[in-house]
Amino acid sequence: MDLNLSAQQAPAQGGLIIDSSTATFQADVIDASKERPVLVDFWAPWCGPCKQLTPALEKVVAALGGKIALVKINVDENQALAGQMGVQSIPAVFGFVAGRPADGFMGALPESEIARFAQKMIDMAAKAGVGGPSEAETQIAAALEAAEAALVAEDFERAYQIFATVLRHAPDNLDALVGVATVQFRTGDRDGARETLAMLPEDSDHVGAEGLAKAISLEEEAEKLGDDAQLEQTLATNPDDHQARFDLAMIRNSKGDRLAAVQALIGIMERDRDWNDDGARKKLLDFFEAWGPKDAATLKGRRMLSSLLFR
Repeated sequence: MDLNLSAQQAPAQGGLIIDSSTATFQADVIDASKERPVLVDFWAPWCGPCKQLTPALEKVVAALGGKIALVKINVDENQALAGQMGVQSIPAVFGFVAGRPADGFMGALPESEIARFAQKMIDMAAKAGVGGPSEAETQIAAALEAAEAALVAEDFERAYQIFATVLRHAPDNLDALVGVATVQFRTGDRDGARETLAMLPEDSDHVGAEGLAKAISLEEEAEKLGDDAQLEQTLATNPDDHQARFDLAMIRNSKGDRLAAVQALIGIMERDRDWNDDGARKKLLDFFEAWGPKDAATLKGRRMLSSLLFR
């Protein structure tokens, strides 16, 4: 999968490309770079290379659609400022991030090199908490969203491919790592899922990882409980056999029938709310954790639980 998801280009340039001076440098560059990175172009009307560089700078900045700004300084009219910045020859370009110069270059560069420099400033700004996510972070976020959609659609092959691609680009991305483990678990490779989860940092508190670990544990627990048909027969004879109903809930969950699992546990609570030291409610909360807060069965189960508890 190609992660190079092109950002839409914003046509408006309002405030992105301006002329400035010594008097307004603080506001136009220092203060503005605390909101988004700013390129400062020191130029002069008589400078031949400047006439080549400045239009290329303007084109790159406009194409980035608001992620970076360009401030142009005429050195003939602002000699003291140029001296303070150490400008010895022009054109000279400085990238400002978070109120400070971060990098720069002198001379006319090709447009492709200017674009790389601008993206470097954007990435540096993102790391400093300025101006929003970098292009790479935006692409990864879009890829993870596509992978989650594939999981919902049970297109496990596509989900796995996307998660694996993200990990190639960002090996420390925990969402992608947990995504791979989730695909493994949901396609029957429980041992593989457990091994993948073991790759998480020891101090990780990733909610999805905790839910998946709980789901693995619940499935293993359910495997020890026997035949659901026999449990149903037991309940038909004795509806108050709460252990049989509890075990049936575990098996229903392991087979993916989440709503039936909820109903079984709610059924125990309706008959004996304190059974097994509130075991039915505790197990129901385990289910919710394993399924995740946005799962339809979790949402409906929480409503059913609230309705029962607050009658």
